[in-house]
Amino acid sequence: MQQYVLRLVLLLVIFPFCSAQVTSPTLDYYLPNDVTYDAAIPKPQDILGYVPGTWHVSHDLLVNYMEKMAAASPRITLARRGVTFEGRPLLLLTITSPENHANIESIKQQHLALTEADAKNLDTEKMPIVTYQGMSIHGNEASGSNAGLLAVYYLAAAQGPKIDALLKNTVILFDPSFNPDGLQRFSYWANTNKNVTLTADPQDREYDEVWPGARSNHYWFDLNRDWLPAQLPESQARIQTFHDWHPNILTDHHEMGSNSSFFFQPGIPSRTHPLTPKLNQELTAEIGTYHAKAFDKIGSLYYTEEDYDDFYYGKGSTFPDINGSIGILFEQASSRGHLQETENGILTFPFTVRNQFTAFLSTLEAAQAMRTKLLDYQRDFYAKSRAEVAGDAYIFGSKTDPARATLLAQLLERHHIAIYKAKENYTAKELSFTTETSYVVPKNQKHSRLLNAMFEKRTTFEDSLFYDISAWSLPLAFNLDFSETAPAALAGSKIDSVQFEAALTLATSDYAYLLPWSNYYAPKALNSILNKGIRAKVAMQPFTLNSKRYDYGTILIPVQNQELTNEELNAFLDGIAKASHLHIDPVKTGSTQGIDLGSRQFEALKPLKIALLVGEGISSLDAGEIWHVLDTRFAISVTKIDTRNLGSTDLSSYTTLIMPSSWGSTISDEESEKISTWVRNGGTLVGFKNSAKWIKRQGLIDFSTKETENPAEGISFEQRSDFNGAQVIGGAIFKAKLDRSHPIAFGYESDYINLFRDTTLFIEADETSYKNPIQYTDDPLVSGYISSINLDALKESRPFVYQSAGRGDVLIFTDNTNFRAFWYGTNKLMMNALFFSKAM
Repeated sequence: MQQYVLRLVLLLVIFPFCSAQVTSPTLDYYLPNDVTYDAAIPKPQDILGYVPGTWHVSHDLLVNYMEKMAAASPRITLARRGVTFEGRPLLLLTITSPENHANIESIKQQHLALTEADAKNLDTEKMPIVTYQGMSIHGNEASGSNAGLLAVYYLAAAQGPKIDALLKNTVILFDPSFNPDGLQRFSYWANTNKNVTLTADPQDREYDEVWPGARSNHYWFDLNRDWLPAQLPESQARIQTFHDWHPNILTDHHEMGSNSSFFFQPGIPSRTHPLTPKLNQELTAEIGTYHAKAFDKIGSLYYTEEDYDDFYYGKGSTFPDINGSIGILFEQASSRGHLQETENGILTFPFTVRNQFTAFLSTLEAAQAMRTKLLDYQRDFYAKSRAEVAGDAYIFGSKTDPARATLLAQLLERHHIAIYKAKENYTAKELSFTTETSYVVPKNQKHSRLLNAMFEKRTTFEDSLFYDISAWSLPLAFNLDFSETAPAALAGSKIDSVQFEAALTLATSDYAYLLPWSNYYAPKALNSILNKGIRAKVAMQPFTLNSKRYDYGTILIPVQNQELTNEELNAFLDGIAKASHLHIDPVKTGSTQGIDLGSRQFEALKPLKIALLVGEGISSLDAGEIWHVLDTRFAISVTKIDTRNLGSTDLSSYTTLIMPSSWGSTISDEESEKISTWVRNGGTLVGFKNSAKWIKRQGLIDFSTKETENPAEGISFEQRSDFNGAQVIGGAIFKAKLDRSHPIAFGYESDYINLFRDTTLFIEADETSYKNPIQYTDDPLVSGYISSINLDALKESRPFVYQSAGRGDVLIFTDNTNFRAFWYGTNKLMMNALFFSKAM
């Protein structure tokens, strides 16, 4: 202890002006002194019981504080826009002058009019600017939400001409926590591990969260990657707010490594998406001058145009850029708790909070000074986007799986993109689209640039480094037939609300029912059928019955020898069909063209009992995506087994063990043998990405990898990092060929599939062709960046391997079939691995 105190004293001597001087802050440490404060407005400590920065605010206290401030101030209204998976409210505070509040709907409609075609006559000199400022989308980057306490107090209590002018000319949309579930998880961790005598040693438990950490939401998703896909409730709420208002500036407050300082945009210029206007980055830089001035005033270090980029439109700081707004990323060096030693001295939690609060205020100052410039930019953005688009349309659909097409249409609807029914059937490049199963999206509409960003395929880039993925084309992600050159005249009636097709009442059969496997929700239906104790089989070959062709993977439910009566079976299947948005066909005979319904080519299916390996050593993002898709999409119960409990877990009751991406480093030799024995006794092991290497080391599967060379010839010391970074596959899309007769490909209508890949694990194709049911083509790149070295290795490699082990089965994927909840097109590969492994 004496050594620690001596080290702390020495650090304070060496860094006399660092943030360590404030560990028990007062409001004076944070608040500007150029205004007075209304004594009738309660201070944060009056409600919380402490000054912000003393403790990490929990989400329930944050909500309570915001509600009390909305009740105390006529400048604030509060709305609840929904709840998280854990039931926490998603708040939105609207902060402006009382006079503006009295006219808020008119202000909103006038502001939205800037994005419409007849906006040129609007007088921006008389319009308020709109900012949307949100905090801590990563729950363990908590200085943002804690700074939000100060921001709301300042906007409610400050008095004088300065604040009056700000509130008159600005509508502030404020989200105190983009990620309530993560914030709650982190506040518990930081507060329960806090010492009375603060500990700055970074090795203390306070600064090392347990798995999965609090960065993510309930299902362990990174919410700052979901602005464009908008698959999660937190994202859908904020996307609705964005489109309701079209703010001029959106800020996203984050934290980064403790040894850093403070970052604000612009990021690296060469890594800005080409669809983002150059003027957007110029305005971002101009806003940055206000941040710089504010940070200079308080003596805080900062930097710009390094590390971060504006390429992937699914991030909070980049999504606004394709929508006529200015997105701003803030990254504050994180204290990870309350007090931590860093390369820059002692970093205190109050210091991080003050920096975030400073950035919040400097944003408002920039908005005030640049008000008409930013309003004019927004109007011009939409005018130019309309003028530059072609007069044709996109069309997408699927004749065998309308559910996936409907899901994409619903995503577009969330982004206020106009969608139409197809007026007539249409054929383009050997693809046929029907009026019943297709959607038409004209390019000439308000959100044409956003639409382009969603659908584009890009393979050339100015830079070879990416902070996030380099491709996300939505029609490819949903595995849909798609044309980008359909005539606009093909658009029929506009769809006001995209809904799933209503399932018809199922007619009774005394013989059998057939469930086509092509529908996205077929696994949900099958799981319910098997769990009910109903016998079902899967067709290993196609057949035709009643002039309808049934493909590989069709599910047969015989009527005879079931525990349910004919009437009970029909009623149950009718309910399942309606709940799963699909059709089940009653049939009266087993005689078909092809295999008859009594053929041995129908394999019996068993109910699943799935265990999902989670915990230290496992990628929480990958595990969360698997948990989410099974739980919320297919209503399949999954038992999450923590790696720390693996040794004491009885695996014998599970049919299937899923191992997300992992190096297996936390699994002991004894536990490894336990898994191996379970597999050889009949279990099914499904592994993803890096876990394939661990599974191979256990002798459960065998494959050969393609090794790549990385010749750094002519590369300087300064260039080494960029060169090596360019060999990373951050996320791109590649074409693979399918053997549709193999159970892993059941339910797919095409011989080709688009796969998302973010690994450099390349597996050699097997000499036996049928062991390569999924194989990359010799020209696989569809969209995104990959180095020439990696592209050569990827060609004709295989992303999937199946092998029996004793009485069990082992299946591995090199790629993520469930990426970020929006890669609907490959979810069925995993479901086939789960349901049909015994048929392989």
